[in-house]
Amino acid sequence: MAKTLSGIVTSDKADKTITVTVTSRQTHPIYGKLYSVNRKYMAHDEKNVAKKGDKVTISEIRPVSKRKAFTLVEVIEKTHGTIQLKEDEVEA
Repeated sequence: MAKTLSGIVTSDKADKTITVTVTSRQTHPIYGKLYSVNRKYMAHDEKNVAKKGDKVTISEIRPVSKRKAFTLVEVIEKTHGTIQLKEDEVEA
């Protein structure tokens, strides 16, 4: 059974490769306090579908390259883009 993870795409600059950040919550064994752990995975995206900010599911496969052993399964939620404010021109 292959491992499946879900996370957010933090980089899509490389061709056919995305970087996915997976956040999980863990409990400290002694103090019992919850803390978050972030892990980054390189995933193969054959059709360059996923963009930065998308929520995706990735699955473990045999290694594609040195750092890439996951592949994109599906895009769960597309990002809605960024809002850029138009700068007012200053009259001199």
